[in-house]
This record gives sequence, structure tokens and C-alpha cells, in this order.
Amino acid sequence: MPCICIIPQASNVGGVTSFQRKLAAGLARRGVEVCYDLGDMPYGAVLLTGGTRQLLALWQAKKRGIPILQRLDGINWIHRQRRTGWRHYLRAEYGNRLLAFVRARIASRIVYQSEFVRGWWEDWFGAGRAPSVVIHNGVDLQMYSPATEVATTPKKYRLLIVEGSLGGGYDMGLEWAVRLAELLAEKHKFPMELMIVGRLSPDLQSAWQNRSRAPILWAGTVPGERIPEIDRSAHLLFSADVNSACPNSVIEALACGLPVVAFSTGALPELVTGDAGRLVPYGGNPWRIEPPDLPGLAAAAAAILVDLPRFRSAARARAVDAFSLERMVDLYLDVLLGK
Repeated sequence: MPCICIIPQASNVGGVTSFQRKLAAGLARRGVEVCYDLGDMPYGAVLLTGGTRQLLALWQAKKRGIPILQRLDGINWIHRQRRTGWRHYLRAEYGNRLLAFVRARIASRIVYQSEFVRGWWEDWFGAGRAPSVVIHNGVDLQMYSPATEVATTPKKYRLLIVEGSLGGGYDMGLEWAVRLAELLAEKHKFPMELMIVGRLSPDLQSAWQNRSRAPILWAGTVPGERIPEIDRSAHLLFSADVNSACPNSVIEALACGLPVVAFSTGALPELVTGDAGRLVPYGGNPWRIEPPDLPGLAAAAAAILVDLPRFRSAARARAVDAFSLERMVDLYLDVLLGK
């Protein structure tokens, strides 16, 4: 079976790195080799999972008749609403334009991570020339599985937030998580603690440690293999990213039987359905990051905590039904090689 070239090879924690690793492992189980260099010919298709400067090499591969599949995430936009520094602003705008150029001129097929992402790209940059399909992210349902024993009335409820980074303009998610934990404790009378997984500056951590009225556990950046145990230790995941493309943290939580509470923005309505969690209206314009409806979010979270067994079961069922890793790999293989 032909080799697939995946570029650029990612090496950070989570996000694209996690996707590449999972896809490569799934392809290997199907007898498909993977390389990460356009010079390692021959290969039957190229999967572009982010921005690249190898535009000439991509164009040459396309001229040889090799399919170029572009996997598109969301579009950089926070820098247009919040001060993130001019270097970040320029990188974000450059990244958008580079991906848009490949989408318009080089890609022969496009995979959007959600229907929301497809609509977003078409709204900002027009309808794509290449055929497209939506493939949600997938998760290993054996590795990400529910806890075998769960206390029905725990001494303390753990609210979890898992983000790659809480800087670069995304620090409002940390503020919302703290306020949510405080509202659950003070208004809804749940004994709460907040656990933060993700990269953030020491100054930001210190500031919120001193300001929060709810106890906070700071886990920092953790390797992917630790996420299942962390998910199983929690009672509720708050997905803090606004207008998210297809957050892995949500899918992983659902697979572990961890219900999700969030604002109804981005791709979340595609992922969190039924009693897998609760989504609430943002309460303002999320694209302008106006103040959200935190009391409404807290009320939805409280409704989950009073009926955890039902929501846990529904969360796991949603992941099994829609987000298995094997399903994701099969869909990518079909688009890449037409098998």
C-alpha cells in the first residue's frame, strides 16, 4: 500500500502532534507507511496538517499527480480582538494567509475538522475550489475510558479545564473557569476545587492563585498519556475556548465519561449532544469576547452535578457512537487514497 507523507512533523504536546501520532499509529495497523519529508519519495499522498514554507515542493508533488490533502483547523482571530503583541499579530496574520493560499491554489482535497470550521473558512475566504469533507477528531476508546468506581456524593467536586495554552489572548478562559467554580461553590453550594491543565505564565498563575475564592490545583503542561487519569479524577470539564474548531479535550473527556459544560460556540454543538453535557448561550457576541453569561453556565453545571451518573453514561455513549479513533483513521485513509 502506498506511503503517506505527513507535513510538517509536529513535536509539541497535544494538538497537531497528538493527531499525527494517533493517525500514524492507525495507518500502521492497516499496513500504511508514513514519512515526514517531501523528499522521501515515493508516496501516494501528502497530508498537510499546518502551515509550511515548502510551497514549491508541494506544487511539484501536485504536478506529479500526487493528491495534496489539507487538514484545516480554525482561523487565527483572537489577536484582532485582544492585545497580544505585534509579533504575535504578524505571525497570526501570516499563518492565516499562508493556509488560505494553499487552500486556494495547491490543495486537491480539504478536510475540515468540523462543519463550523468549514463555514468559517468559506465565510472569511470564500468557497474552496477543492472538494472537501468534514472529519471530526477521534480518540482511542480503550485508553480513554471511564473510571470503574465513582463516588456518587464526593467530598469535593472537581471542575477541570484542559487547554494547550492559557496565554496569547486566551487568558479569559482561566478567569471564566475561576468564576464558574466560585459560583458553583457559593451560589449552588457544591464543595468545589478547580484543576487547571495547560501552559500559562507564572505571573498569571500567581495572580489567580491570590484572587480565587475556590481552591486551584495547577497541573501545568502534562504528557498526553496522563490525560485519561486526570479526566477520570474530575466530575465536570469546562471547555473554555471560544469558537473552538474541534477540541480534543472535549472528545477525550466524553470518552472518559466526563460530562462537558461550555458556551454554545464553535464546533461544540456538533460534539456535545444529548446528555453528554450542557451548552448554554454565550450571552453576548463571542467574536468580540463580550462578557459571557457565567450565572447561566453555573446553573447548567449544577444541573449536571446533581445527576452525574446519567450524564457520565451519556458522555461515554456519545464518544463511542461518534469519535472512535478507528473511525477517524478509516475516513482519512479513504480521502487520502480512495480506499
